[in-house]
Amino acid sequence: MVNIVCFGEVLFDVFSTHKKIGGAPLNVANRLRSFGNQVAMISAIGRDHLGEELLAYLKAQDINVNGVQVTEDYKTGMVNVTLNAKGSASYDIMYPRAWDKIQLTQDNQAQVEKADAFVFGSLVARDDTSRQTLYSLLDSAKFKIFDLNLRPPYYTLEVLHYLMHRADFIKFNDDELYEVSHALGSKFNSLEQNLWFIAEKTKTDQICVTKGAHGAVLLYNNTLYYNSGFLVQVKDTVGAGDSFLGALTSELLNDVKPQKALDFACAVGALVARSEGANPKIVRAEVEAFLHPR
Repeated sequence: MVNIVCFGEVLFDVFSTHKKIGGAPLNVANRLRSFGNQVAMISAIGRDHLGEELLAYLKAQDINVNGVQVTEDYKTGMVNVTLNAKGSASYDIMYPRAWDKIQLTQDNQAQVEKADAFVFGSLVARDDTSRQTLYSLLDSAKFKIFDLNLRPPYYTLEVLHYLMHRADFIKFNDDELYEVSHALGSKFNSLEQNLWFIAEKTKTDQICVTKGAHGAVLLYNNTLYYNSGFLVQVKDTVGAGDSFLGALTSELLNDVKPQKALDFACAVGALVARSEGANPKIVRAEVEAFLHPR
């Protein structure tokens, strides 16, 4: 069991018929906690009924909420989610919201200093307030895990480049890898070539690229590991990549070998994709049964 702090957006994904608690770092935190790790969340909510619901949810998951700030000035985060015929999601992310205004405090610095790892994404850097808080917290972190979530128009190459250089572990999906690597000058076409290009460009030797239904590739200490994915009936893809990252980093930080960790994470991602919403309850025994059916 390791101690991990997740930083960034907490919000509600609003679908046509219902709403679900989400936000990439919250989803990662939830999955990390479900596999037995100590997890704390640093974010901000509004003083409103949605904020109360989010806080109650985090407490129910046994996630440390000491770093979740409550503001009078901004509402709790909301995202309007649209699903296409294949269950793939597009997002309308409300701005500004409370999580755009996370303040730097001595308490959240202390939380990050004590943690074994610090998880953050790119979306929280869309606003200067949370971005500057993130930059300061990176100075305190032992091991920095960066999850790119490219949501136009809320990112710039300059910020992405800076955050990748600060990270010890970077997670992309395949579209994000191609977009960023080509923006940085890559002339390569293959996924592996662009992965190595980013590794060299950022001096990062732990990078994972997800490929949707086709699994993932993990670069770990100069070796590539592969999983080709699992065939499931997809309900929606919301949060599947976040749960994948939570599962993968949980396994790696707890000293599971890279191939086994990658297989486990791909199974978790598939189980989330065949469920509704970002945070279905999944226990380790269910993952093992999925990986090794009798």
